[in-house]
Amino acid sequence: MTTTIGAPPPEPVREKFSSYAPALRPVLLRLRDLIFATAAETKGVGPLTETLKWGEPSYLTEATGAGTTLRLAPSKDGEGASLFVNCRTTLVDEWRTRYGDELTLIGTRELRLDPASPFPEEILRQCIAMALTYHLRKSAS
Repeated sequence: MTTTIGAPPPEPVREKFSSYAPALRPVLLRLRDLIFATAAETKGVGPLTETLKWGEPSYLTEATGAGTTLRLAPSKDGEGASLFVNCRTTLVDEWRTRYGDELTLIGTRELRLDPASPFPEEILRQCIAMALTYHLRKSAS
């Protein structure tokens, strides 16, 4: 289902967010809002489809094919809030090069946030824009 900025999530996605730990839910919802805001501000992204993939809230650029899927979920240890990308992209390596001292990046697909730490909004906005335009950028190079 295509969702626009400020719109509530589809029912299955809303239920999933409700199931998350109270300490993580606000961070994950803030990430959701940032994904929509960044998509609206980033040329070529177009509308986002919000759905569950692998049982997690996911954001796809189905209409334009501009980017890779973003997923939101608690980290594996349940202590952090994570933004996941497809492990076959080079995004986490790109983020590690640019923001390795400022972000916690795990493996080839996870950006983990500590709910007790400051929310690095501007850096996250840049990472999200890179993901939402991943295919556009790769085809241009």
